[in-house]
Amino acid sequence: MSDHSPKDQMSIVIVGHVDHGKSTVIGRLMADTGSLPDGKLEQVRAMCKSNARPFEYAFLMDALKNEQAQGITIDTARCFFNTKKRHYIIIDAPGHIEFLKNMITGASRAEAAFLVIDANEGIKENSKRHGYMVSMLGIKQVSILVNKMDLVDYSQERFDSIVQDYTAFLGRLGVEPTSFIPISAFEGENITEASIEMPWYTGHHVLAQVDDFNKSAEPTERPFRMPVQDIYKFTAEGDDRRIVAGSIDTGTVHIGDGVRFLPSGKTSKIKSIECFNADPMTQAHAGQSNGFTLDTEIYIQRGELMVRDDEPPPQVSTRFKANLFWMGHAPMLMNTSYKLKLGAARAPVKLVDIVHVLDASELSTATHKKQIDRHDVAECILEVPKPIAFDLVSEIESTGRLVIVDNFEIAGAGIILESVSDDASTLKDYISEREAAWHKSEISAAERGASYRHGSKFILIIGSETNYKTELGTALEKKLFYRNFKSYYLGMAHMMNAMRSEQQLNREDIIRRLGELARILTDSGQIFISSIAGIDEYDIKILRQLNEPNDILVVNVSDFAYESDEIGLRLTADTPVNEAVDAICDVLKKQQVMEYYL
Repeated sequence: MSDHSPKDQMSIVIVGHVDHGKSTVIGRLMADTGSLPDGKLEQVRAMCKSNARPFEYAFLMDALKNEQAQGITIDTARCFFNTKKRHYIIIDAPGHIEFLKNMITGASRAEAAFLVIDANEGIKENSKRHGYMVSMLGIKQVSILVNKMDLVDYSQERFDSIVQDYTAFLGRLGVEPTSFIPISAFEGENITEASIEMPWYTGHHVLAQVDDFNKSAEPTERPFRMPVQDIYKFTAEGDDRRIVAGSIDTGTVHIGDGVRFLPSGKTSKIKSIECFNADPMTQAHAGQSNGFTLDTEIYIQRGELMVRDDEPPPQVSTRFKANLFWMGHAPMLMNTSYKLKLGAARAPVKLVDIVHVLDASELSTATHKKQIDRHDVAECILEVPKPIAFDLVSEIESTGRLVIVDNFEIAGAGIILESVSDDASTLKDYISEREAAWHKSEISAAERGASYRHGSKFILIIGSETNYKTELGTALEKKLFYRNFKSYYLGMAHMMNAMRSEQQLNREDIIRRLGELARILTDSGQIFISSIAGIDEYDIKILRQLNEPNDILVVNVSDFAYESDEIGLRLTADTPVNEAVDAICDVLKKQQVMEYYL
């Protein structure tokens, strides 16, 4: 077996239409470089003989029995080999159209690609789809292997024809191929040494091309990025640590470094670096999974992106332009809610505009489509309800790639091309349309205030102590009610806690419904009180927008300091409830909501 040292390592993916021979290419490459386990080649030859089947090098890669029976590679397989220059991971990705999702998974971290085309069959529909997928994933080094040249008598004319047609195809995608190599994987021509059957070809053979690929910058050399996967609070045996945990995508961070969490924008410094079953660390780097304690207690949520303050920041927006490949059985529809996965972030996402749609098999372009159909490639604008942090794929691939889930299945995969101004949003459009269609009451707010002897207000109590918020909300409702104010309390805290599960998709729907309810009750002149858990500054802004033109008072009873002007009153969870109620009433008096207060 070869040495699997991680030093100077490169990942290369091999893709291509089904039966065009990519698994055979890998098998031959492994066999000819002596990279197979001892006896593996003989074992497969013996198996073929005992089953009266002709030997194929692809069987070395298609390890699963059902794959050998069907004759197609269903899942990605990895193999390893060394040259004098570096250590390689070769990824054999599925070629069948139904397994494109698996191919995306396999190719997602590759630094270079071989795309295999059968010289006899020529360029097929999937050859074009795979060409687009490789380019869309940000793989800039793409070498085309024109395989099975033995079936066309090693014809230079046939090879040149494929080179011309596929170069034109890739050119329209903005991809410049690294090389075209004529090969016969089964016969071993141009795999590890120059072919005597094709003296007219003077370029690299496959093994030489492998070593000629340029190594990408190491992840540790890029800006620090760590998607926050969870926050752990320890209380046993006097341990009061609060640990922010995640896997580091890129970069390096040290104790004492200033860090920022996006999209919230909250800042702190690294106090300690935690790791299971390991000595204390002074630094952490890409590829590690770590926990961090911070100098200051700040409220952050899972899905935020932790970055260093002294390095270029990622983009933060609710809208971005993406190249999206759609694999869902149902088309992607405009203004329909799907689920976005980007790093550790999970968010509802909508398709709000289609710049153009490309048929990846024919390269026909449509600019007026209103949906993205199965196997379409679209340049489009996507929108999430709250800002999200990301990088452009041209800058940091891992935080610039996304997937979209529809009905619990991956339906789309894409890359982020650029941030888009979020001055416009579907929420703003909806509110504008709602207000235009609202049949206003003929009773004015002033008339209602004079009759009710108070103004309207939406009072939102936020914080982590659910029981305290509930007690405060009900106490405030009672005090106002028994003084003849039109008040109503609705506790959302328990409901929001239930919605925090990653599997739940409608947390944002709860926010929307609460905002709509507040708009109705405050428009009717009432004082509407609610308490809610797991809310952030962006949720508050959404509620404020939904409740406009009526006002909202946000009461924070958490020990966490929300860095936002959205907070109207700051208390703590150990404030006696009666004192907290009086403090809220004092604010209402100052804001003249209770100017008729008796």
